[in-house]
Amino acid sequence: MSLEDTYNFEELVNELEKQLVGQPGGIAAYSEDEVLDMAAYALNNVRPLYRVNLLGRIYAQNVGEAYTKELTQAVADAIKKINRESE
Repeated sequence: MSLEDTYNFEELVNELEKQLVGQPGGIAAYSEDEVLDMAAYALNNVRPLYRVNLLGRIYAQNVGEAYTKELTQAVADAIKKINRESE
């Protein structure tokens, strides 16, 4: 079973993609390692909101506007941090 089958990272991926497109050079300006570091940094800086059901799948529950703002800020912070470390 793959991570994609087990975990739902759609909201994080969508937010990261949206913000990276707006960066100079777009997504292509970043290596795979940098993008993965950004995702990890962002996930480590938002409060946990994921639950496991009886089948073992993890899903976000009650993702509201406040959490979306928190995730948006965490992704922005991750991009800034990785950009600084890459320079």
